[in-house]
Amino acid sequence: MAQIRLVEIAENPIGVPAVEAMVADDRAGAVVTFSGNVRNHDHGREVVRLTYEGHPSAAEVLAQVADEIASKFDLIALAVSHRVGDLAIGDAALVAAVSSAHRDVAFQACAALVDLTKEKLPVWKHQIFIDGTDEWVNCA
Repeated sequence: MAQIRLVEIAENPIGVPAVEAMVADDRAGAVVTFSGNVRNHDHGREVVRLTYEGHPSAAEVLAQVADEIASKFDLIALAVSHRVGDLAIGDAALVAAVSSAHRDVAFQACAALVDLTKEKLPVWKHQIFIDGTDEWVNCA
């Protein structure tokens, strides 16, 4: 089973290169990294900022997600971090990285890690639009 090197609900900015470096290993033929960034639009509306709020169980749920992915794929290492708090346009909200001996496994595992995180993580997004309106979204 893969080494889980980071599972984190972070209040500070996530360093994408640092998360990627956590899964580096001489046995790895592939390292796949995903960075889900705050974009400046949603459904045709201009977003100016947002806040993520997490349930107190968020870290535990993220650890369960990491365990599930680590047990399903032939990985060397896995790391995942999700931000909470105020984020600016362009900030990384979710960073996931995996390493494997082979690229196909690494791509599949990283996609599964992101998808399962978005499905299960109890984190809510509060978007503020340019016109001053806002919206809450249950997502990760």
